Amino acid sequence: MVTVGVLALQGGVREHERMLEALGARTVLLRRAGQLDGIDGVVIPGGESSTIDRLLRTFGLFEPLRAALTQGLPVLGTCAGLITLATEIEDRAPGQRSLGVIDMRVRRNAFGRQVNSAVERIDTAFGPVEAAYIRAPEVVAVGDGVDVVAKKGERVVGVETPSALAVSFHPELTGDTTIHAHFLGKLTR
Repeated sequence: MVTVGVLALQGGVREHERMLEALGARTVLLRRAGQLDGIDGVVIPGGESSTIDRLLRTFGLFEPLRAALTQGLPVLGTCAGLITLATEIEDRAPGQRSLGVIDMRVRRNAFGRQVNSAVERIDTAFGPVEAAYIRAPEVVAVGDGVDVVAKKGERVVGVETPSALAVSFHPELTGDTTIHAHFLGKLTR
């Protein structure tokens, strides 16, 4: 059985926890650097990316998490998690940092405000997915070694590297397990 740490500082923590456990994974609510030992992967949930950044630093998790991810610990980031994993944020909040794990440039809130939230079925490299967009970011550029795995029209909303998977949307809110199942597959290879 794999153990996944769900970053539990802010955002849709419980929804990810429930989905991963329904797929057979054990979960740990990740709040301290010492909890990185003994986990097989990490989920960075949606929420507010600048708040997640600030809390990672406040709780002393920023550098240890970045180090673990840079060394290959698998990670799934959804919505704000995608932003948190990027090397570049076009419209960052004042002082906002990112973990810089995936070579991509992102734009926050690219699909509009909260009132523009929507759920739609999109095609991904892993099959069709029910995707919930809530103030969702988009990927505006990717570097070498980053594969585009999902688009909303012509806009990139999902990317993957050998150890990371990041999507602009919230699959955990629709009950669609496609993305989480693919991520868990990365942990058992």
